[in-house]
Amino acid sequence: MSTPETPTIHTFVLGDYQTNCFVVTVGDARDCWIVDCGFQPQPMLDWIELQQLNPVALLLTHAHSDHMAGIDEAISRFGSMPMYGHEAEQQWFGDPMLNLSGHIGRPVTSTPPDQILKGGETLHLHGATWRVLHTPGHSPGGVCYVHEESRQAIVGDTLFAGSMGRVDFPTSNPADMQRSLQDVLMALADDMTVHPGHGPSTTIGHERRTNPFLNG
Repeated sequence: MSTPETPTIHTFVLGDYQTNCFVVTVGDARDCWIVDCGFQPQPMLDWIELQQLNPVALLLTHAHSDHMAGIDEAISRFGSMPMYGHEAEQQWFGDPMLNLSGHIGRPVTSTPPDQILKGGETLHLHGATWRVLHTPGHSPGGVCYVHEESRQAIVGDTLFAGSMGRVDFPTSNPADMQRSLQDVLMALADDMTVHPGHGPSTTIGHERRTNPFLNG
């Protein structure tokens, strides 16, 4: 029996907030996922078109504006597709104060997800199975997407290289963040590569040993 091909995570740093947004492909299959779609998404959308890829789903790690401001541009370019987001943030896509864009004077609304996550689901792309982990703290509906076989995870703004997501926003919760970090992400293998919502990739093991927010 053939072994499923390893997913490849292509990173695009978008907008003034330098948000990491991702395209996930598997082998030479044309179908792909978009994970987060922030401000000024044209470089990512142009690349998808240039590679003749077919986005079959749009996954959100959370609904802050720098991760979702480009959703409607993606839909305009590629047509409607299933969109996944956590149930705790369903109202955020129509409320600039909740998605924080109203606080920065750039109010953003977008099409909301039609596929509602709670955490614990599995999603599939060309034989690759991804687990959905609910990781509240930075925001109440933060989620991470984990592919165990290839030791890759997309973790949004929960964990950064040497840091963690902010917990001083009105909808943040520092206690939830510590539980998400210690009980959920630190339960992953040391050799798990994590792709955060901002900054460089890292590994669970490196952060376990060196991250001051995990070892303070």
